[in-house]
Formats: sequence, C-alpha cells, structure tokens
Amino acid sequence: MIFGEFPLAECEGLLLAHSLRLPDCTMKKGRRLTSADCQVLAAAGIAKVHGARLDPDDLDENAAAGAVAAALNGAGIATRAPHAGRCNLYAAERGLVTVDADIIHRINRIDESVTVATLPPLSAVRGGAVIATVKIIPLAVSRALIDACIAQAGQGAALRLLPFQPRRAALIVTEQANDPPRNYIAAVTSSRRRLEELGSHLGLVQRCAHRTAAVTAALQEALAAGCSLILIAGATVPKDRADTVPAGIVAAGGEITHFGMPAEPGNMLLLARLDAVPVIILPGCARSRRTNGLDWVLQRMLAGLPMAAEQIMAMGVGGLIRSPLEADEDDQAAQPEPVRAPVGRRVAALVLAAGSSRRMGGANKLLQPFGGVPMVRRVANAALASRCTSVHVVTGFAAEDVQACLSGLEVKFAHNAEHLTGMASSLRCGLAALPADIDAAVVLLADMPRIDGGHIDRLIAAFDPDLRKIVVPMKAGRRGNPVLWPRAFFAEMQAMEGDVGARELLLRHAAQIEAVAFDDDAIFADFDTPAALDELAGR
Repeated sequence: MIFGEFPLAECEGLLLAHSLRLPDCTMKKGRRLTSADCQVLAAAGIAKVHGARLDPDDLDENAAAGAVAAALNGAGIATRAPHAGRCNLYAAERGLVTVDADIIHRINRIDESVTVATLPPLSAVRGGAVIATVKIIPLAVSRALIDACIAQAGQGAALRLLPFQPRRAALIVTEQANDPPRNYIAAVTSSRRRLEELGSHLGLVQRCAHRTAAVTAALQEALAAGCSLILIAGATVPKDRADTVPAGIVAAGGEITHFGMPAEPGNMLLLARLDAVPVIILPGCARSRRTNGLDWVLQRMLAGLPMAAEQIMAMGVGGLIRSPLEADEDDQAAQPEPVRAPVGRRVAALVLAAGSSRRMGGANKLLQPFGGVPMVRRVANAALASRCTSVHVVTGFAAEDVQACLSGLEVKFAHNAEHLTGMASSLRCGLAALPADIDAAVVLLADMPRIDGGHIDRLIAAFDPDLRKIVVPMKAGRRGNPVLWPRAFFAEMQAMEGDVGARELLLRHAAQIEAVAFDDDAIFADFDTPAALDELAGR
C-alpha cells in the first residue's frame, strides 16, 4: 500500500484517507474515488487528496476486517457487513460469551494494523449485543498479514456463545415471626427478574416456616411440580452446613456441594443438589437487584457450564463486584410482580377437585400423600409451576379439607355445590370463575399426581390462539390428560351435563384436535382405590 498526498489527476481508484465535506455532498473516509468523484473534487477547487493506493496483494480495510471476523466467528455468533474498517460480531441469542484470551492476544500481537477487542470472558448478553469488534487501523493491509491472523483464529474456537438453557424454577421463602413483609416481596421480585432475564421461569413460589422439616416438605413439593432449579431465600442466612435450611436439604435426600464463595457481595451463597436438581441458598444480597455472586452462578449454570466447588473457588479474581446500580428503588414494590405469560397465550389452569372418592373406602383420595405430598397439592403445584397465568381449584366434597390442604398456595377457589351430579357441573362452575381475558384453560384432574409443570407447558407451547385448536396429550395413539381448551369451546363445555367430562366434545370436534406426543405415562396415571394408589406409588 502506498499512502500519501496525491495530485487530483492521479486519484482515480484511490482510497480516501479522510472525509471531505463539499458544497453539495460529503465523501466519506475509505471511499474509492471514481472519475466522476475526481470531477466533483476539481469543481470544488481541491487539487490534492490524502489517500492510499493498494498493491495487488492488499486488502482494503473492510475486506480485511470482514475476513478476520469470519475466522473468529464461533457457535451462536453472527457478523454484519464491515464498515469504515470495522466488523462487529453479535450474539445470535441470549447467552454467555466464552473467550479464548490466548487466541485474541496472539492476533493482537501480530501487527499493530489489526486489532480485536472483546467483552470480558463469561459476560452475559442479550441477543443482538456486540460481543467483539475487529478494527483495521490503516486503509489497507496485506493479504499475508490477514492470512496470519486467520491462522491464529482457531477455526471458531476464539469466541463462542453458550445459550442460556431455560429452566422451571421454584423459590422457597422461609419466614419467622414478625419478619417484615418487604423481605418476601423483595425475594420474589428480584428472583423473578433474574431468572427471566436469563430466559428461565419462576413458576412455583412457596412460603414456609424457618424450620428444617418445613424446608424439607417444600423441597419435596418443588421436585414433584417438575422444577429443575430450586432457590431458597432463608429468613436468616446459614452460618454452618448444619444450620436450619441446609439441614432441610440434607433431610430431603440432598447433598451440600459448597458453602461460601470468594465474591463480594455474595459471600454466603450455598450450593447443593437434590437428585439431579441444583439447589441454591441465596445470600442476603440476593434480595437486591445489584449484581452479586448469585448472578455469576446462575449465568454459568444456565449456560450449561459446570458449577461445583472447584468453579466457585476460582471466582476470587474479579470477585469484588461493583454494581453500576446506585439504588434499589425498583425492589421496594408494594407487591411481588406477577408471573409474565407469553404474549398471546394467556392460559389459565382449572383443577377439578370436587370428587367424593366413593371407591376409596371413606378416605378422600385427593388428600392422600404421594411422594410425601398430598395428591391435590401436587397437582396445584404443577399448575403453579407452569406458564399458566392463574390457577383455580374447583372444590365440592370435603371442600374445607381440600382448601386447608392447599393453604399458602396462590390459587383461587370455586365451590361446586352440585358436585354429586358429576364432572360436568364442576367444569361449569370452574369455567364461570375464570378471568375474562384468558385465551384458553388447561383442565387438570386432581387425582393425577405425576403431572408436573413441564407437561402443562408443553401443551401451552403447542397452543396457537389464532388456530383455536384443542391441545391433547397423546401416547401410542391413546389420549390422556390434562387437556387445553380454547375459549371458543367454553360455551359448549358449560352446556354439558352428567359425569362424562368433555369426552363427547372431543369426539364432536375431532378435526379441531392438536395432538402432542408424550413418552411417559403421567398423562394416564390416576387412581380411584387404595390398591391403585399403592400400585401407582410403587411404579
């Protein structure tokens, strides 16, 4: 490349070094001057121009930047057209950026003409965020130089985006007498925002006494509801592995993975596992939206990176976290924020729990424990853990006992005084109680204890409000429960009589059924007798 000041007669094909503002237009830096451009410059009285003339083996700044960016482009990353010697690399979706610092350093040391700048390793980004930029300093560089940079780029290993893997989370808030209400509100609001920013869903929120047995019971309910991540905001933070909340995890069959972390704020985080489900006891600072060690743990865990004692103990360098937030006014809301529902899919859950359990020998089957959790509470928790916007429970037989069993859950009740006439009356009662702005309802039977939030969410994901199809779970050609009913069918459902449920409607509208394939038997598993319950529990 030859750079210098050239007489106008020699400027055709020259790369313009600096932008020129002319009376009728502006010629931008890097423009390749044409014969017509030279005539415009002459008319403006310009006799000489600073620029660069390329050798046959040179690449202009845009071509060079684009070539290096393409070599750095790894999984989950996209590039856009280079401009002014710069080519940016973008996150294709929400996720965590991994950077091979050695590769970036090697490229930056090859020559001052080529620079690569990235976000810090393990930065959390939204889709469309710039995660790296390649800038060519001069107007052109040699192909040999760019080839040397490409050789060091590692075939896409330098930069990768690890997409956040959505999880269904539960939050357990333990409370002591006289705890201020704002503690609960802040814990729910901040946890929900953190999870939703990472693409996950806080489905189940539980309040319980700050006692070991209560924590154990809440953990069992969260597992039964299908939650794949459990957060615990204790009334007090643990001071020892044997303290109240950690002891509750161990009593539930869990294992403490690591206590404490070299991050401030966030020192008092405790990491555990219950079966394959991660459990995190939140540090006190987690009630604030200020960045703390919990954010690092959640980001890396949801991006699929290992998260155990070794990884936590390696967080000390850079672990003194200083948040840009100046205040926490947003955390002082009067009430916890409502669960956000997918746009266009406002689906309510309707739990039918009015049956009289005639074949159970006098016991109310809905109150029988299954996996340590009463049947009706398991089903209500599953609905709460899902993406449903509200949960209504229809009571009938032993209504007070059923309501007492669901104490503390964010559900609404509709009592069916005509429950002895059959299931149709419970459907009518429940549908009449649902909010007027919903698009559909998932009808759940309260005696199906293996249904969890994941089953319900698969039905919701298959529902298209514009098509108005009835969404039904299927396995091997056999129809199961629960069933998602669009609002368009509510009037027909409210006109039904007897104890046949909505079977007749399904036959009548067979062409309007959207079948969702399931590979487990939870969609069939109910019970009517003590023997059936024992058999189901055994399986």
